[in-house]
Amino acid sequence: MALGLNKCLYVPPNDTEQPDSSSSPSPAGLLSRSSHGSTTPTPSSSGLRLSKSPNNNSKRTCAICLTAMKTGQGHAIFMAECSHSFHFHCIASNVKHGNQICPVCRAKWKEIPFQRSVSDVTHGKPRTSALGWPQDDAWMTVLRRLPPARTDANRHISTLYQANEPSIFDDDEDLDPQHETAEGKESTKDAGDVNSVRTVEVLTYTEVSAVPKSVSYNNFNILIHLKAPLTSGRQNRNQNQAESPQSSQDSRAPVDLVTVLDVSGSMSGTKLALVKRAMGFVIQNLCPSDRLSVIAFSSTARRLFPLRRMTETGKLDALQAVNSLVSSGGTNIAEGLRKGVKVMTDRKWKNPVCSIILLSDGQDTYTVSGTSVACPRADYKSLLPTSIHRNGSTGLQIPVHAFGFGSDHDAASMHSISEISGGTFSFIEAEGVIQDAFAQCIGGLLSVVAQELQVKVECLHPRLEIGSIKAGGYKANIMANAIMGSVDVGDLYAEEERDFLVTVNIPVDGTSDEMSLLKVSCAYRDPMTKGMVTLEEASHVKIQRPEIAGTRVVSIEVDKQRNRLHAAEAMAEARAAAESGDLARAISVLESCGKALSETASTQAGDRLCIALCAELKEMQDRMASRRVYETSGRAYILSGLSSHSWQRATARGDSTDSANLMQAYQTPSMVDMVTQSQTMVFGTPSSQRKLRQTLSFPAVRPRPR
Repeated sequence: MALGLNKCLYVPPNDTEQPDSSSSPSPAGLLSRSSHGSTTPTPSSSGLRLSKSPNNNSKRTCAICLTAMKTGQGHAIFMAECSHSFHFHCIASNVKHGNQICPVCRAKWKEIPFQRSVSDVTHGKPRTSALGWPQDDAWMTVLRRLPPARTDANRHISTLYQANEPSIFDDDEDLDPQHETAEGKESTKDAGDVNSVRTVEVLTYTEVSAVPKSVSYNNFNILIHLKAPLTSGRQNRNQNQAESPQSSQDSRAPVDLVTVLDVSGSMSGTKLALVKRAMGFVIQNLCPSDRLSVIAFSSTARRLFPLRRMTETGKLDALQAVNSLVSSGGTNIAEGLRKGVKVMTDRKWKNPVCSIILLSDGQDTYTVSGTSVACPRADYKSLLPTSIHRNGSTGLQIPVHAFGFGSDHDAASMHSISEISGGTFSFIEAEGVIQDAFAQCIGGLLSVVAQELQVKVECLHPRLEIGSIKAGGYKANIMANAIMGSVDVGDLYAEEERDFLVTVNIPVDGTSDEMSLLKVSCAYRDPMTKGMVTLEEASHVKIQRPEIAGTRVVSIEVDKQRNRLHAAEAMAEARAAAESGDLARAISVLESCGKALSETASTQAGDRLCIALCAELKEMQDRMASRRVYETSGRAYILSGLSSHSWQRATARGDSTDSANLMQAYQTPSMVDMVTQSQTMVFGTPSSQRKLRQTLSFPAVRPRPR
């Protein structure tokens, strides 16, 4: 009342009650407390709630932080008009983010709380804990009466988006000082130099080891295989060295991450609760040097908070902001992406690694123009700002990793967004695996060991020319004289692998018993030192030229990569046929490809990649059994597979096939660790019903090239 406001509520300490040790929860506590009780999440606008029991009475437990509410702890308790109670600092955070609806019963409030500190009389400073939680009695709970609702029924604006935002998002938090290193100097290494600099491994394989002198060989295949090094943290674990949390943070490049989350009306209930849980896992696994910003979108979009370092305070604020989300309105993916990209482009400071995660369960009804006879394909490029197109001229490399949630999302648009930006598209068919899918994604993002990687090939024989470079989604260039070529690979996660096939036409040559074909070199930026690493003589490709042809033995490594490319081409062709309405032809294409693969040398030898590819092609045929099945899951399943094979990077797909005995495609050890952590952290124990299905396949132990 002394402040001249309508009302105030002050809860003095009660000396008769003992303080509860849980009065100042940490972000980890917020997550761990939700791990007890029922394994089935209950939807609410404040996040996951525990099952009903005498120990979790809503009047004694804050529905936001899930901790006990007791007097005598120096914490104000806010009771809303609907009779539900919350810790004041929790509900004030909800209000700060624009939420004016009860997180429990969703009642519209006429009066909302806001927080104001009363200065310490002695020192003139508000007394708070290190995490920003009120620690003593100098905090007041103040109610502010909301203005009456407008009577204009045609004007509906969600309360989430009413707060003002700056015109330029340059309010990002400063970087962690220990990671602000100067640009490193360029480093040039020979292939055999294995000193302290971690280098990308480059191996080459020829289709056959020898071609007779008197014979020419057109479209001769040469496989270039890349493998990224380990992070220093994993190397220490492999050497049984203890690793502290600080050393774990110092062993990798820090990340700037923006998550763009769909909170439209269709996300209500369990979907939104599961997304909040998944975001809690992401937040908990970021380090103080990482920065996070969250964009929520429905009919429009709003930035919940700027890029903030994930310190204990940052994590706590991020968790409360995510828990404040409520679902309503339509689906404006383009506006959500625009704001997510704006956070990245306007930032003052930049961590070495940056990425956007997009999740949606619907179709953009605000930007994408529909199909017509004159324009049979929707304009999906309009969903993504041109500034982050992968092959654009801006130089920005900000991949968007898109997650299509459920059976109603627009798989074509989500795949297009990820493909244009250089990200991946994952199909979350089973709602329960959304956290595992996020875990796999950040497992990669938190282990980047090479950036701006480019591979160069150069013909060494004067009569040799490059015919083609098969690089999937990566940009490949062949010079006009066909003597030199290159592939722009970009980022590599720790222990991630890439395979590219180069074809050449081998001429008749009787001058020597050996022919030099190609020189392979590569260069990339180390994100930790920010210096360039150049491998000038990464590999020198040669073949024997005997007088008489011997037994022709085809390389299994080359053969299985040809099978992978053949399967990806068949998937793309089948998808095109299905989109035109010819499901019979689509099934026939997949069936023919599977039969051809089964007869190759690598499949006959029991190669796990080829066996997995055949299983994947069969699964796609099953998902084209009818138009309804294709529309519901077939399209998204195929597009997720195409995304994975195009970038040779793991994507998630939930399906009915038991993948226990099949290899996980492109999944790195860091991804495996993060997914395992996700499956064991959620509600305390792994669930047999929550399985993350990868795009089937691949990298196995490779023989050394000869």
